[in-house]
Amino acid sequence: MDAFNTSMPLPFSYTFTITSSSCNTSTHTNPWMDVRIWSKLPERLLDRVIAFLPPPAFFRARSVCKRWYGLLYCSSFLELYMQISPSHHWFLFLKHRTLKSYICRANTSSGGNGDNRTNCEGYLFDPCDAAWYRLSFNLVPSGFYPASSSGGLVCWVSDEAGAKNLILFNPLVDSLIQLPPTLRPRLFPSIGLTVSPTSVDVTVAGDDLISPYAVKNLSTESFHIDAGGFYSIWGTTSSLPRLCSLESGRMVHVDGKFYCMNYNPFSVLAYDMAANKWFKIQAPMRRFLRSPGLVESRGKLILVAAVEKSKLNVPKSLRLWGLQDCGTTWVEIERMPLQLYMQFAEVEGGNGFDPVGHGEFIVIMIRGSDKGLLFDICRKRWRWIPACPYLGSSGCANNGEDAELRGLAYEPRLATPVISLLSCFTG
Repeated sequence: MDAFNTSMPLPFSYTFTITSSSCNTSTHTNPWMDVRIWSKLPERLLDRVIAFLPPPAFFRARSVCKRWYGLLYCSSFLELYMQISPSHHWFLFLKHRTLKSYICRANTSSGGNGDNRTNCEGYLFDPCDAAWYRLSFNLVPSGFYPASSSGGLVCWVSDEAGAKNLILFNPLVDSLIQLPPTLRPRLFPSIGLTVSPTSVDVTVAGDDLISPYAVKNLSTESFHIDAGGFYSIWGTTSSLPRLCSLESGRMVHVDGKFYCMNYNPFSVLAYDMAANKWFKIQAPMRRFLRSPGLVESRGKLILVAAVEKSKLNVPKSLRLWGLQDCGTTWVEIERMPLQLYMQFAEVEGGNGFDPVGHGEFIVIMIRGSDKGLLFDICRKRWRWIPACPYLGSSGCANNGEDAELRGLAYEPRLATPVISLLSCFTG
């Protein structure tokens, strides 16, 4: 399966030290390991080595021999892979229509049958090597947009008003499962997803359609299935806080809770899944924030926002705050260097930005463009993301519609056993 298309550098050179009988030592460098070494290794050891490969290298290695090609379908190898494979804190970007384009399409379409999808491929970004890869989403039907990602699965939601259909899709192995439709009709709700090897939790909140022409943020409904046999198919419901204004489509999961931004004024809404209850958290400097967004990083909730306090003679900046363990207090953990922020603000031009976090990395994408910044929390280092080489050559044009890159935290996984679990309940 050609899941990745990219030009990759050759593997690093292996250095062998050879000692002769005369005690003269010479060093020989060869760009490839001697094939005789591989032929003498036991299969169990080879499988462990292959399980540590990043996905692009694994798919290239499948072309070596018939046995390696079949590892993707070998249950014993996939079990080993789930046990020892390291996590990859990568990012997935997909072309996503803006809300304005959906409204224009709804007002101008009159029974046309054209395929308006813009998401037949995605762009995977490896922040460690600053490398881009291309993934196919051709199996996802038209009429769905990307909303969330967890555990190697990408959640797609139907864009038609009404009961929402959700699809969970693993683009590496082309496995797909559709969940039962939600019970309540909605427009563009916020979607929360968290997936483990033995369970799936989905939360759909807000944008309740109380009439064909009116939308209010009233309720939440949740979906849960686990390997222990407990399940709730949209049976758990709760009420949203009064007069809340959600940011459609974006939720962040941290330690058993889903978080999303609330507007007018800015605050953070938190949904405790175990208690089935919502509560508000006051945002820092809420009167001076612009384009705030929430990300998860290393198990912590982080608020990213531009600060504009010109009347108080405080320089404009982009700042990061971390939510403390008490659940109510924010502490500033980073501030973008002023010179870099001036460059960023010039490129951004007041259009806003969307942050997404994964592991020790945070990506800040400028709306309406393919430009963004990458922040390494551990090294405290900022850098511009290299341009994606596949955007200009994409075979899926947006047909003149207003589309932009939507970023998701994505961990590429060869095995997602919850797909089989879901098939038992929903099939």
